[in-house]
Amino acid sequence: MTSSPTSRASRSPSPDGPLGDLFDPQCPTRRLLDRIGTKWTSMAVKVLAEASPEEVRFAELQRRMAGISQKMLSATLQGLARDGLVGRRVEATVPPRVYYRLTPLGLTLEEPLAALREWAEAHMAKVDRANRLSEQQQA
Repeated sequence: MTSSPTSRASRSPSPDGPLGDLFDPQCPTRRLLDRIGTKWTSMAVKVLAEASPEEVRFAELQRRMAGISQKMLSATLQGLARDGLVGRRVEATVPPRVYYRLTPLGLTLEEPLAALREWAEAHMAKVDRANRLSEQQQA
């Protein structure tokens, strides 16, 4: 991976392996940011973090994440589980009960996502005004 002078200048190597470089088009950091940067991921992480260390059933997650479809919630949770951020447990009942929880790695994601959610909530009115102004200027 080629390092960009603006992205790694003050960072030291991670004990978990090589650091990513967002400015390298081949860097997997871009794919990870695509996955963790969605509203559904942010909401799922928030709900699971609030319940931690307890588990949350799929139906409860869907109830608390207003507007998410069953298909989208399933895809979001599958991606988070694949990335090692969410653990999944299935009880062999009829119908099966499926429980989710944040892994230790997933718990480390809550603080940065919380900061991003807080920023969005605090600045949404300004962003909406800028969008309306831009639309008026283009009309």
